[in-house]
Amino acid sequence: MIQIQNMITTRSDRQLEQVNSLLETQQELMDAYHKLEPIILEMFSAERMSIFQRRRQHQDLVARFKTGKEIREIKVPITPQSIAGYVALSQLPLLISDPYNSEELQAIHPRLRFADKFDKSSSFKTRNIICVPIMNTGVLLGVMQIINKHRGDFTSEDLDLANELAAMIGKKFRYELGGTSKPFQYLVHKGLLTEATLDQLLESSKDPRQLVQRLATEHRIAEDELGHALSVHYQVPFLGYQPDKYHLYQGNSKLNLSYLKRNYVAVISDASDNPIILMAEPNNAALLMEVESALGIASYEIFVGLPNAVLQYLGESTGGSGTPGEMDEILDEIGTSAEELDDQTEEMSDDAPAVVRLVSRILHDAKKLNASDIHVDAEKSGPTRVRMRIDGVCRDITQVPASHHNAVVARIKIMANLNIAEKRVPQDGKLAVRMGGQLVEVRVATIPTVAGEGVVMRILASGGAMPWDKLNLAPNNSRILKDMIKKPHGIILVVGPTGSGKTTTLHAVLGELNTPDRKIWTAEDPVEITQAGLQQVQVSPKIGFTFANALRAFLRADPDVILIGEMRDKETAHAGIEASLTGHLVLSTLHTNSAPETITRLLDLGLDPVNFSDACVGILAQRLIRTLCGNCKEKYEASESDIGFIRRQYGEAHLDELNLTQPLMLHRAKGCDVCGDTGYKGRTGVHELLSMTPELRALVYKEASVAAMKEQATKDGMRTLTQDGILKVLKGDTDINQVQIISGTE
Repeated sequence: MIQIQNMITTRSDRQLEQVNSLLETQQELMDAYHKLEPIILEMFSAERMSIFQRRRQHQDLVARFKTGKEIREIKVPITPQSIAGYVALSQLPLLISDPYNSEELQAIHPRLRFADKFDKSSSFKTRNIICVPIMNTGVLLGVMQIINKHRGDFTSEDLDLANELAAMIGKKFRYELGGTSKPFQYLVHKGLLTEATLDQLLESSKDPRQLVQRLATEHRIAEDELGHALSVHYQVPFLGYQPDKYHLYQGNSKLNLSYLKRNYVAVISDASDNPIILMAEPNNAALLMEVESALGIASYEIFVGLPNAVLQYLGESTGGSGTPGEMDEILDEIGTSAEELDDQTEEMSDDAPAVVRLVSRILHDAKKLNASDIHVDAEKSGPTRVRMRIDGVCRDITQVPASHHNAVVARIKIMANLNIAEKRVPQDGKLAVRMGGQLVEVRVATIPTVAGEGVVMRILASGGAMPWDKLNLAPNNSRILKDMIKKPHGIILVVGPTGSGKTTTLHAVLGELNTPDRKIWTAEDPVEITQAGLQQVQVSPKIGFTFANALRAFLRADPDVILIGEMRDKETAHAGIEASLTGHLVLSTLHTNSAPETITRLLDLGLDPVNFSDACVGILAQRLIRTLCGNCKEKYEASESDIGFIRRQYGEAHLDELNLTQPLMLHRAKGCDVCGDTGYKGRTGVHELLSMTPELRALVYKEASVAAMKEQATKDGMRTLTQDGILKVLKGDTDINQVQIISGTE
């Protein structure tokens, strides 16, 4: 018996050497397979074999190398629904003595099945199977399956031999089957890194997140390049952070949030609720099996993601705000109590410590991220999304389990003194929170939606006035506006849509006017910016204390300068004009799109053209546009289309003002950790300053068209919002994309 065993071992070694010699002479697996197949079948005394290749862009295996012609191409999903699929998922070898014995299969995995459709479609019958993963450097490349031993069953020695053979195939055809020998080696192939640098990074960066951050910041490698390198290495598709397309999967998962974040795993789903397991290291078979078991779902896809993107899907802000782990702990606490809340969510309010801390954390994060608004959006199916408007753009920040949506809304309502029992009509209120020793006011609006109550919180500006030079006015506009505010009387309007920085500009103007020899009254709703030396009044329309009433009261209080928060109606506009004509400098705001349009809007309100043209000193229209991140913006040579856009929008008649150089160098967004990979950080104003000249005044008398007044104002030196935006582009503050947004062109 021992002699027979030794003969078998010797024959196997000889055949392995034969396989190894054959592999050394072959360049491609397709060429080698036809020569390998008879040797391997003889080695195992088997009838058939298949080598399945993992398809990177599809979560399945394809048998492109196989014995038998009945089926041209076999596709198998990487799930426990088949033997090859299970081996690929678990990365464990299997020896099956009878694939039709369901008890034998279920002892391996409860959902393991034999895909007998291939037997049914032919005269072939599978009796026993050896199935082993083809691996290289810890990455699954495919699966080798050997079927039907001629006499008896496959043995454990056969299984060891199959494993050895699979390792040889994986090593030889690693790049053909797919994959690199280590993470990010593809970057070396592309010339973005040297092999020595990559080895040093892999050795010194123990955490995947730290490694990715170093590659992005120290070596300036784009996120897409990093993702593609991981996709090539792990042989699964790459998925970035796309909150509009993917959301957290809402199944009966037993996975703890801290566990998922610690292992950089997120279970997400697409619009059709198809589950996806997103992992930073998808070759971790043990972790994948744990997640698969806890999810209890039959089918899903596996993707690789950068650690930061995985954490963002799990609700962590990567903008650097908040105490590390604090939001995780709160959401964990909420998550563990979700099952108990099924029938009590409606009554839950601020007596739940986790909800109280969650709302507080959201408010603090918003302040640190310099957000202007917080949106708590209910979803019909899925978790509540918490978004923040940062630099004018909404960004997903975190998610709250759907079971706690009503509790979070109730907490916010209690803080804002709103009626928590009333959920059918919109409500408005205010709350104040102390952050870093400073009291911050927040305006709250609740609106009922079909999915539940939505909440929007506006964080009101606090602190002193912005210095004049921070307004970023063009030199000509700055000079003209300073001349305007020196006039003893008249009306100056700052116009633009909501959130365009009108109040900030007016307070910067008041900062210039605020001297001991001037008495300044302001009527605002709400009073956001405070300045010593001003007499500031909060109007309250609910009790009849309107802007018009406040203005009339100011006229009896010996003013030099009056600021009216907004000319909302004909009465306020009339009172403002009268105040300016009686020897006071009046500042106010209006919601219009441009400076010339403001004139026609006020005349449409019923103002007398003569009185208005006499009273008006000037009108400043403005918008806020995103500014390029100073840490990562990059210089580039302007293209022909860029130059064409500048020439068209600024106008050939005024091009001499720009002093365009050749070649023209502009700046564009890139993205880094400082700006959250957006390429933009902060906002600046673009301005359109109309000065009331005698020629323009004559057109106002006649109630001329907007086009005629715009043409005259341009002759008088006014430059449009778009033209001012182009000046900011040439200065390096912003890019052409932002100017196209305000100009409405592409």
